[in-house]
Amino acid sequence: MIDHLIKVVHETYATDAPIPLHAPIFGGNEAAYVADTIASTFVSSVGAYVDRFEADMAALTGAGRAIAVVNGTAALQMALLLAGVETGDLVITQPLTFVATCNAISHCGAEPVFCDVDRATLGLSPEAVEAWLEDNALRDQDGIVRRKSDGRVIRACLAMHSFGHPVRLTELMALCSRWGIVLVEDAAESLGSTFHGRHTGTFGRLGTQSFNGNKILTTGGGGMILTDATLGARAKHLTTTAKRPHPFEFFHDEVGYNYRMPNLNAALGVAQLERLAAFVAAKRALALHYITALSGRVEVVVEPEGCQSNYWLNAIICEDRAARDRVLSTTNAAGVMTRPIWALMTRLPMYAGCDHGPLPMAEWLEDRVVNIPSGVTERMLA
Repeated sequence: MIDHLIKVVHETYATDAPIPLHAPIFGGNEAAYVADTIASTFVSSVGAYVDRFEADMAALTGAGRAIAVVNGTAALQMALLLAGVETGDLVITQPLTFVATCNAISHCGAEPVFCDVDRATLGLSPEAVEAWLEDNALRDQDGIVRRKSDGRVIRACLAMHSFGHPVRLTELMALCSRWGIVLVEDAAESLGSTFHGRHTGTFGRLGTQSFNGNKILTTGGGGMILTDATLGARAKHLTTTAKRPHPFEFFHDEVGYNYRMPNLNAALGVAQLERLAAFVAAKRALALHYITALSGRVEVVVEPEGCQSNYWLNAIICEDRAARDRVLSTTNAAGVMTRPIWALMTRLPMYAGCDHGPLPMAEWLEDRVVNIPSGVTERMLA
């Protein structure tokens, strides 16, 4: 199987050179827009491209407001703060995720509670969340959800769409509504993915995106908050150092955050967004190619039913951990970059003591999932 995988990847990219897991592609208006930004001298956090990037993203996703920030972690932290997360609160999330999901919770002074994931989505399982709540939570006389053992408030549920595959949003939304918990979507990896025709990041009270260099759309570094117009205005104010608009006076009415995206980065984002539909189409074609070429050899992760995934990273599921390690060592030695899925957050020293329910599926996937090269080229876009 491993030799066949290496052969398929080399043939797919039509090269014997080392093949990265993912790489950005700049074949549109990126250079022209960045040059325009430099010529304007508005290269920092105020400029026409910031406004345009936010407006274009809101239009694409259907969000009431989109707010550009410096990175995806900052977007997550701000989304959680706007969801009402306070110091000492608990936030339910998944253990199988990139560490930024949990770091953002910690930056709010809160603590994650880990519930298991679904095999089909690789993301947070509604059944696991419900089981943990039934066993460990109650609503007090004021309707606030608290952990039975110590009374700590369970404020939000943070679900991440792994590799661009949407979680089961219908069930999670209903569950959060029933319990009175705010749903926040970490859509860092799912720009261009839809759940029953609607863009991810727009189902929860707030959603966030990331535009790191390895994402389907990159601004070099950057992120976005998706929410309604009211919370969006609040997010814009807080991420702009809580400065009241004025032609020349400096008056800040609360502790704010200097999380604004620079105009230079937004210029990249505007140009990349113009090609997003082509990026998604090419990545979906690449995924179909892998599914077909690897059929009968190894299981390839496919989009959940009712969803259209952007297939940001393609993934295979190996027989066991030993098979996973053989794939990783052999492919990387052959110049085909592959990576394991993340180590469970419960294995990291800063989160090892956090509360969690049973995690059999997360542990099973951790032992088996490998990402394979998933970048697209200009040839694939042609």
